[in-house]
Amino acid sequence: MAWLLLGIVAGLAYRTFADYGLGWDDYTHSQYGQLLLDYYASGLADKRALSFVNLYMYGGGFDMLAALVAKVLPYDLFETRRLVGAAVGIAGMVIVWRLARRLGGPAAGLIALALLALAPLYYGHMFINAKDVPFAVAMTLLLFGLVRAIEDYPRPRIVTVVIVGIGLGLALGTRIMGGMTALYMVPAMAMLISHDFRIGGWRAAARALGVFVMRLAPGLLLAYAVMAVVWPWSVQEPLNPVRAIGYFSHFFEKPWREMFAGRPILVPDMPHSYLPTYLALKLPEVLLLLGGAGLIGALAAQFCRDMPIRRRAALLLVAMAFIVPVAIAIATRPAMYNGIRHFAFVLPPLCVLGGWAAAGMLRWLSRHSRPAAAAGAVAIAAGLSLPAYHMVTLHPYQYTFFNTSSGGVRAADRGYMLDYWGLSFKEAADELLGILDETGNHTPEGRRWVIAVCGPHPPAALELGEDFLTTWNTKGADFALMLGEFYCAELNAPELVRIEREGVVYARVYDLRGRNIPDLFTLPPVQ
Repeated sequence: MAWLLLGIVAGLAYRTFADYGLGWDDYTHSQYGQLLLDYYASGLADKRALSFVNLYMYGGGFDMLAALVAKVLPYDLFETRRLVGAAVGIAGMVIVWRLARRLGGPAAGLIALALLALAPLYYGHMFINAKDVPFAVAMTLLLFGLVRAIEDYPRPRIVTVVIVGIGLGLALGTRIMGGMTALYMVPAMAMLISHDFRIGGWRAAARALGVFVMRLAPGLLLAYAVMAVVWPWSVQEPLNPVRAIGYFSHFFEKPWREMFAGRPILVPDMPHSYLPTYLALKLPEVLLLLGGAGLIGALAAQFCRDMPIRRRAALLLVAMAFIVPVAIAIATRPAMYNGIRHFAFVLPPLCVLGGWAAAGMLRWLSRHSRPAAAAGAVAIAAGLSLPAYHMVTLHPYQYTFFNTSSGGVRAADRGYMLDYWGLSFKEAADELLGILDETGNHTPEGRRWVIAVCGPHPPAALELGEDFLTTWNTKGADFALMLGEFYCAELNAPELVRIEREGVVYARVYDLRGRNIPDLFTLPPVQ
């Protein structure tokens, strides 16, 4: 059943990947990927990638892979990026399935896989997000390797060491914050060390720890090599990873405002409640319930002396993979924006714990009553059907999902941002081009169409093509392309195109010809 579900997801992804538009960062990331290929093709002589905007502070493994695959596949670069993104996201689903199956059996694996596949935040971002979903997949691979290492303690097998090395290298090579994984390991390792101490004393505990570290050491060397490949700037100087930590420890852009709980707030000033509020509103109810039960169960399992110590430590490790980053974000209140895309990496461990908890519940019910177990399975399937329905109705804007309990996107539109990356510009541009073609409106003689854009300009320019000139200024513009976000005004002009999902307007195109429109914005883009 898990293979069948993966096949369905892969088939849907292949049939629909071209529906997804471009986001704010797509164009720049595509350039970074090509520069990294040029760096290697030149024998490390072409060093433009090592100082390209601020992306050299991140790894570019996904961008480089997409640029390479685009040279082989018959799709354009941005369609290829969508397809490669889907493949990476599905790889993350496979890892979640195998990890949950390892901890809780086949039913746990299947349910965890379904929870992640039907998490709109993850599914929607896997097509469009060059950093956050690849980072989530790398962190999940690393978590899988570390769980294996805990189970093998103190003598992890070679395969386990390789998985840890590749996962750690990809995690650090995508975002330096992958190093926080060390914090996940501390409680689990403390459990194992204290257990060995109680049985054999400090000498035995120290010996086991020493063997474990020596066995994992080759994995650390492999991690460094992988990091060097996908993030070459990190190894140009020994302290470069430390410099990256310093760079990201404070907000590095001019602050702007985003809508949160009905108020436009500067992104460095988001409240402590930002992340828990978004988790409660954007995650499907079935994931919140099962994931929450899994978190509680994993912590409670630490007091179950009849459960093997390594299994308890593994469950604690997975729980910490969710708890630690969420707790750090709540406590430190960093600059937060674009919903919770930066925290996509906490969804896989939550899905694993949700699958583990659901499988345990079904086993308990089946021991007492088969009808009750069947009813439990039906309830889980019904819970999964809710996000599945909205993923269909929102397509291809699944990443804008808000759960049913919160009122969905219709209620969220009044207080939060939905299409913050402007994916709807693709559909709006396609419809505008179709209207101009159908009505015989050809490009004005001697010039291009001028379109004022409230939203990301590079995606708009790429979708509209060379016959259009994008501008922020309404003066002399023929059309206006507007996101349906709080900072874009509703204009007093004929509406040519309206992109709408579940009663919410995502984008509009207005006809400005012969009209005097003073401004595109309800407030300046940056304040």
